[in-house]
Amino acid sequence: MIQRKFNIVLGVLAMLLFGSTALAQENAMQAMGKANAKVAKAASHKNHWDGPTDGPKLQNKKRVVFIAGDMVNTVVAELYKGTKEAAAMAGWEVLLIDCRAACYQGAPVINQALAMKPDGIILAGVDAQSQAKGLDKAQEKKIPVVGWHAIAKPGPVDGLFANVGNNPRESAQIAALYGVTEVNSKMGMVIFTDNSTPYLSAKSSALIEIIKQCDICRLLSVEEMPVSDASAKMQQTVDDLVKHYGSKWTHVIAVSDVYFDVMEKPAIAALIAGNKLKGLSAGDGSVTSYQRIHANNVQIGTVPEPANMQGWQLVDELNRAFSGVAASGYSMPVHLATNQNIPFDGGDKNVFEPDNDYRNQYRKYWVAK
Repeated sequence: MIQRKFNIVLGVLAMLLFGSTALAQENAMQAMGKANAKVAKAASHKNHWDGPTDGPKLQNKKRVVFIAGDMVNTVVAELYKGTKEAAAMAGWEVLLIDCRAACYQGAPVINQALAMKPDGIILAGVDAQSQAKGLDKAQEKKIPVVGWHAIAKPGPVDGLFANVGNNPRESAQIAALYGVTEVNSKMGMVIFTDNSTPYLSAKSSALIEIIKQCDICRLLSVEEMPVSDASAKMQQTVDDLVKHYGSKWTHVIAVSDVYFDVMEKPAIAALIAGNKLKGLSAGDGSVTSYQRIHANNVQIGTVPEPANMQGWQLVDELNRAFSGVAASGYSMPVHLATNQNIPFDGGDKNVFEPDNDYRNQYRKYWVAK
């Protein structure tokens, strides 16, 4: 059984890394080495700066509107904090619009921001496609917009000067690869997905794709549940899953830490108390996710975003737009937080705060010219 498990895991890892059945069979051992290296790199100490080392001097006294998908989300709140911290260096004014998980469809929220007469706009956790008309208006007025998780990949795109954040497929792959290495013959997986935005949909499809390729990973169910509906729908969903699968349900993987936040509610926690679930999240490193990993309470890993640092990057990208230069193109490599590496990179404070001296790295060219 142990050898069979080893061979199956080798096979699925080879499929993930080489993308073909023939190569999977031929390169199984090589694939295991690559998979282990990929996971180890993601979990490594982030104490080296690999971001931009040159850019324009920070312009003074700009007004920026920060449109937050939901400030209850601790990662979005940390992003806002980092943005204000960086913006204060040049006397920028940062104004907040909190959508509270219910941004208007179409133009209105961008129109609200434009009415504040900003020099630039940040879309933080707000789907850019839902704001297409407003983005067109901002473009007409030559007001740059940068996003965070606003589209399905980092970098510049029509309507956005730049989009900051992890590549969602890479986040999902790291979470799933780590999950595959945790499998055993009794593993039964439930995946919680969200296809309400292109960003979350990319994570969802990658999780399903990878877990389905693992023969020993018994995929019990894929539960499509938008993050915004998790609080209202989770108890009934968990009750149904436990009744249907009982102790066969042992693992859960989700596109966001929010699902685990909801599963901690006493009424839901009581339903799964006998399952001794192991949980993994493909993002985004909330305070509560770190607390669960510390306590070994359901969640064994998350793929966090360095939100405070990304706030500094949002300011850097806007400053590049104000200065007429190209976006930096920077996206920090995906990180995996587990109970093995959680003492580093801010984990002792329940946040992903890379030990890479990012503040001074940005200051070097913001103030030196």
